[in-house]
Amino acid sequence: MNNFLFKHIDNSQLIVFRMFFGFFLAAEAIGACFTGWIKRTLIDPEFTFNFIGLDFLQPLPGNGMYIYYIVMGIFGFFVMLGYRYRLSMIAYTLMWSGVYLMQKASYNNHYYLLMLLCLLMCFVPAHKNYSLDVKRNPSLKSDSMPAWCKWLFIIQVAIVYTYAAIAKIYPDWLDASVTRNLMAGKINLYCFGDFCFGSLLQYDWLHKTLAYAGIGFDLLIVPLFLWKPTRKLALGLSLIFHLFNAFVFQIGIFPFLSLSFALFFYSAETVQRIFLKSKAFYTENKLIIPSYKNIFLVLFFGYFLIQIALPSRHWFIKDDVLYTEEGHRLSWRMMLRSKSGSVQFKVVDKKTGDISYYNYRDRLSPKQQKIVATKPDVMWQFVQRLHKEFKAEGKDVSIYAIRSKININGRGYQDFIDPEVDLTAVKWDPFSHSDWILPSEEKEKEESHTK
Repeated sequence: MNNFLFKHIDNSQLIVFRMFFGFFLAAEAIGACFTGWIKRTLIDPEFTFNFIGLDFLQPLPGNGMYIYYIVMGIFGFFVMLGYRYRLSMIAYTLMWSGVYLMQKASYNNHYYLLMLLCLLMCFVPAHKNYSLDVKRNPSLKSDSMPAWCKWLFIIQVAIVYTYAAIAKIYPDWLDASVTRNLMAGKINLYCFGDFCFGSLLQYDWLHKTLAYAGIGFDLLIVPLFLWKPTRKLALGLSLIFHLFNAFVFQIGIFPFLSLSFALFFYSAETVQRIFLKSKAFYTENKLIIPSYKNIFLVLFFGYFLIQIALPSRHWFIKDDVLYTEEGHRLSWRMMLRSKSGSVQFKVVDKKTGDISYYNYRDRLSPKQQKIVATKPDVMWQFVQRLHKEFKAEGKDVSIYAIRSKININGRGYQDFIDPEVDLTAVKWDPFSHSDWILPSEEKEKEESHTK
């Protein structure tokens, strides 16, 4: 264990990754300003749906979020250059985490991954070479790092891909329904005259190939990278997989960030020879056990225990996570389903008995409208907000979700929320099932078979 974690190895992989990572951080922040993402997600909506319990996290007023993201972009460039690295990395981590936890309309597992990577980068000595910090203070310079700096990223990536593969092993993915739906939304992608690339994505054989290739890639890519004879194959497959995602799904920096993980699988000597030719290569391989070893081991294994436990929690919650969304977030369930839904909110004045119907579409962005209708936690949040607003007007009301329907992967609409439950009177528990979510049709079939 000591050799695995504390033996010092050449730090070329980490130094080069810092440069790429800092550039990606800056590109993600600055790009959000120019693509309209900030305006659509954080400025135009009347309010955002933050993670439950974090109501204090709200967008800055006016155009403040543009300034927020520009500052983040500057910190990203500082990370790339290794300028006041620790401060810059911690600042970006806090700011990115704030935005991630501030809104759920544009929830993305990639955003969660970036938050985790930022956290890990706060603790590694990625500024000890080829950095402005070293230029300012030459005593910082080092050609080595403890081996745990490399394994942090390899283990994190392995967890992400493994859970992503496991999540795909369910009927709608295996019969290619999901990939078929994903590609159907790309039918008009890159059209030039009579040629349209999107039409090439509509073949049934391609949908099945993508479905099974997706499982195979997620399950095997880390082992293929770890074994030297298959490392070039792994790199080739990664290029095809991630560039396809970048081209078809247009998901920003993340395909390219994912490709940069290859640095930790190739030997430090190879990385140094390609990227840092003027750097001295460290060959001493000294074992240096730090005085904080016990604290480090608790944090190291504690962190990865949490990373393994969080994506597993939905297996212990009643009904199907695809349907209830309970345990979906923070669990590497990426591009696994398409959902649509509808709902109507009935408001009953407790004092007078008067009934009215609240049109939520007047207040929410298109993305927010969709998640209110399809994600129970967001629906619950919206009801709690309405309840407070009515209370501020001196009205004590009950609010019911009626005519609530949901459609998953084109299977057809089914009843979703119990119309008899007053949603203002129930509490949300992120680690257990909410009984006001009606059983899915699959769950009802299972229960009928067991009777």
